[in-house]
Amino acid sequence: MTKAPITVFGGTGFLGTRIVRELFEAGHRVRIAARHPRLPDWAEPGDPLEPLVTDVRSEAEVGRALEGAGGAVNAVSLYVESAELSFDDIHVEGAGRMARLARTAGVETFVQLSGIGASPTSRSRYVSARGRGEAKVVEEYPKAVIVRPSVMFGAGDAFISRLAGLTRLPVIPLFGHGQTRLQPVHVVDVARAIARLLGANPPQRRLFELGGPDVLRYRDAVKLLQAQLERERPLLAIPFPLWHLAALLAAPLPGSPLTRDQVFMMSEDNTVGEDVGTFADLDILPRSLRDSLPDCLTTQASDSSSSE
Repeated sequence: MTKAPITVFGGTGFLGTRIVRELFEAGHRVRIAARHPRLPDWAEPGDPLEPLVTDVRSEAEVGRALEGAGGAVNAVSLYVESAELSFDDIHVEGAGRMARLARTAGVETFVQLSGIGASPTSRSRYVSARGRGEAKVVEEYPKAVIVRPSVMFGAGDAFISRLAGLTRLPVIPLFGHGQTRLQPVHVVDVARAIARLLGANPPQRRLFELGGPDVLRYRDAVKLLQAQLERERPLLAIPFPLWHLAALLAAPLPGSPLTRDQVFMMSEDNTVGEDVGTFADLDILPRSLRDSLPDCLTTQASDSSSSE
């Protein structure tokens, strides 16, 4: 294990906060690099955690965050574009900048977080940017490790909370017939995998795809949540062309709840492929959505009530 600090870009995000904790508990010094960095709630005075103001579009700020680092993780993400930020800014140019400066700084290990299905040829602008970002990272840092999780769940996630919201409707709309296959993975298991990759004697693979033990059709995930919440509702199949039309109509709205990128992603299976590194290579037994759902819902309900 390196004595040098590990820089976690995006260390205040949904996954980034978990990565910071796993690295800290493994005995690492951690730099939390974000545009608005903050120490986690569990941190105590004297803990080896260093928040650093870092915009991944800034050469100087990224370079400073990597100075003297033994490892680095890019957990920065952007799911919806704006006039100020594009997918290319973050997932392509930003990722490439971090990789290039990490190599220049002599950082021993660089881990790039991406997603299953990332491909430059994807119809989704988001997924395409992820794929081009992977290529840019490998170009700049040939030894980089690419990690592609499936859809993540856990306390405070978007996946379970959105499905739970749908179960309140009198009729639950499905993407197509709800046949898209998902392999939901717990966010803490992904963070644990990242910590293993930055620990002593990691596997030599350069590409990992991480999914949980349950492979579910989208409609089965909805039914699982319905059963847990005891909210029986009829399911309504809606063809994908109608979803695209709805996304186009919703696009001008601020904070649109539906984008064409989301529709494209829901039309493709999101499961672990062949000939890639998995949790098995890291000696991690991932937890299942079925077993974790009660705790996730309890935690989210508690967080919601405490914020009211």
